[in-house]
Amino acid sequence: MADLRIPNCEACLRVLRQTPGILRNLLSLATAEQLDWRPSAERWSIGMVLAHLAEVEVKGFRNRYEAMLGAEGALMRSYDQLALFRATAQFDPFAELARFEKERAETLALLQAMPDGAGRRSGRHEELGTITVAQLLNESAFHDLGHIRQVLELYRAHALYPEMGAYRGYYKINP
Repeated sequence: MADLRIPNCEACLRVLRQTPGILRNLLSLATAEQLDWRPSAERWSIGMVLAHLAEVEVKGFRNRYEAMLGAEGALMRSYDQLALFRATAQFDPFAELARFEKERAETLALLQAMPDGAGRRSGRHEELGTITVAQLLNESAFHDLGHIRQVLELYRAHALYPEMGAYRGYYKINP
C-alpha cells in the first residue's frame, strides 16, 4: 500500500501511472520523421526523450527507491545522463516507449508495496546530499510532467507550427 503520509503521494502516483499512456496516445499521431527531429544539435528529439525516460526510470529512480527502502542512509551514486546519447545516436521511439512502460510498471509495483513510514526513509546522494523517498517521489512526478511538456513542445513545433502561416506570430515556441 502506498504511504499516504508522503506529501502528494496519490497525486504523484497518478502522474506516474498515467505518463506512459499519455505519451503513447500522443505519439500515435507522430511520423517517424517527427519523432526523430531535433530543433538543434544541443536539443533532444522525442525518441531521445523516450530513451532517457526508460533509462532514468531505473538508474535515477527505481535503483534509488530500492536503496533507500533497503537501508537507511544508503549511498546513491549520480550517473551521467548524457552517456546514453554518446553511446547511441539513433533510437527506436516505440521500442523505447515500450521499455519505459515495462520499467515504470516495475517501479509502480515497488512504490505500491511501500510500508507505512517509507516516505521518511533517506539516502545520501553523492551530489545532492540527503534525500528522502518522499522527495524522490515528488521529483519523479515533476520529472514526468516536464518531459511530457517537452514532448508536446517538440511535436507541436515540428508537426504544426510550420504550417500555421501568419498565426505563428501569436506564439513563441521553445522546442
